[in-house]
Order: sequence, then C-alpha cells, then structure tokens
Amino acid sequence: MSAKKDNKKMKLKDIYWLAVEIGMEADPRGRESIEILLNKEKKEYEELPDEEKPFFDEESLKNPYADTRILWGDPETEIEGVLAGIDIEIGEILLADRLNEKGSSKINLLLAHHPEGRSLAQMHQVMYMQADIWKKFGVPINIGDFLIEKRAREVQQRLMPINHNRSVDGARLLGLNYMTVHTPGDNLVSRFVQRMMDEKEPKTVGDVLKELRKVEEYAQAAKQGFGPQILVGSPATRVGKIFVDMTGGTEGPKEVIEKLAQAGVGTLVQMHLSEKLKKEAEEAHINVVIAGHVSSDAIGLNLFLDKLEARGLKNIVPASGLIRVRRKSGIKE
Repeated sequence: MSAKKDNKKMKLKDIYWLAVEIGMEADPRGRESIEILLNKEKKEYEELPDEEKPFFDEESLKNPYADTRILWGDPETEIEGVLAGIDIEIGEILLADRLNEKGSSKINLLLAHHPEGRSLAQMHQVMYMQADIWKKFGVPINIGDFLIEKRAREVQQRLMPINHNRSVDGARLLGLNYMTVHTPGDNLVSRFVQRMMDEKEPKTVGDVLKELRKVEEYAQAAKQGFGPQILVGSPATRVGKIFVDMTGGTEGPKEVIEKLAQAGVGTLVQMHLSEKLKKEAEEAHINVVIAGHVSSDAIGLNLFLDKLEARGLKNIVPASGLIRVRRKSGIKE
C-alpha cells in the first residue's frame, strides 16, 4: 500500500493548481474576497474587445496570484524530481542539469519561490491585497486602496526594464519544467507565524524574538548569523497588537506605518524592512522585528513541499537557500 503511494506521480499541472488552492486556503483576505476578485477578472475579460483578448492573462481567471505561474513546460508532464529553492536562476538551472548528468538525481522540475519571467513582470498585481490585510488591522479600506495604488505603480515601473525571461530561456534550452510559487508561499508563512504569535501571546519584543527562534528555519538562520533581529524597539518594550506582515508581493508604502499605529498596531513582524520604513516606524513608535527574508520564505516553501511529499512526490532536492524542514502535520491548522 505504501509502496504504491511512493510511486504515485504528480503532473506539473497538479503541482501548480495545488499551490494555487493552498494559497487561497491560507489567504488572509478570505475565500469570499478571492471569489469576488476572480469574478471581477472574468467580467473584465468578457467585456474586452476581441482584438485585446489575446493579450489578457487568462490564468488570472482561476489563479488570483499573478506571481505564481508555470513559466516553462508541458502541464501534463509527470514530475520525477524537483529542485526547489528560494531563487532559481541560471546557476541553479545549470546545477539541476549537472545533477542529472551525474546521475545522482532525476530532476525535471525547477520550483522557485521568488518570481521570474512573467510572474516577475506581473508581481505588482498581487500588491493590491495589502489594502485588504491592513483593513483587518484597522486601516480603512479607502485609505489602504489609495496608498497601495501608488506603491504598486512604483514597483511595476521598477520591474519593467528587467530581463524577465533570462532564466526561463535557460530552463527551456535544457528541457526543464519551471514554475514559481510566490504569494501562496508567503500566505503560508504569514498564517503560520501570525497563529504562533496569537497562540503564544508574547508580552515583550524580546519574547517575540524567543518565540521565532523556536522555529527550526529561524533557529538555523540565527546560528549562521542572519536570524531574527529587533530593528525598532528594545527587548523589554511591550508589544501591544502584533501584525505579522509577510505577504502581498513586496514591501508596502511608508505612509501605511502611521496608519497602522493609529489603528492600534504595536509591533510588526516582517521578513525585511527598508531604511525609509524603519524611520517611519521609529517616528510612529511601532516596534519592528525582522524575522528574516530567506528563512521566512523557506518556511512557506517547506509547508508547500510537505503537501507535495504527502501526495507521493518524494524526490525533492533543496537548494538556493532552502533549509528543508518537515512538519508531520503539514500546514499548521
């Protein structure tokens, strides 16, 4: 019975749609909000002139995450092995090819967390979900929409000159399937850490740090010198309301920090924070704990990989900053 399960093959499309489904389950906006968004996409598509429809991203009719896509490959391909990592670029693509050449692995899927290709070009589109997340923490939706619109356009403009398809071409030339799982992974780690904070109820910023270091990915990062750190505040400072802010494409606008403080947020737990947002947090008297970028991404990707292994895909090779940690129950419910 178990041998049959071990031999079960997942197709590329199965992995892709599992990522989308799990991402929606963990989405802080809730399923109803996502369905409204998908219906809006369908209506916009139906109302387009025929000459505009070929340029519409039809994946968005079923997948609300523009930064999560199959970048190269036949969706019907049975996946034998996965090279999974935080960033899959030319170096990792050559690494997968070399491992296959040596015969040590049977890798035919490159699974990246950070977007590349089309999913990178469209990443700004997922940022609009941040307004809905801020709303849950007390920021009026009209203010959130106003703030995120400007920031999303800034990110779009910054991404426009990038050579988006460089790594996609590498995968194509070497015949390797290639996909990215970005916002679904961020949704998973955001939910995981927020639930942990809600359950443990740390009283001080120092307590937040202690709780984070109990998570294996953060503990290993700390041992290597890049673990969780207090960016604003001190170990003895009381936390108030904790907001784990780890999803929504990339960093939001600096103006939202003041709005979160006015809404009663006392402590932000984030993957990373720029200097300009740090200054805003200092002025607004909000504590900031940086959990760690790569280690946080690793948690989200590990939670997803647990689900793949539970479905019989056992040949997973971690690389590119991914510390593989397995959790018996998969996603923490």
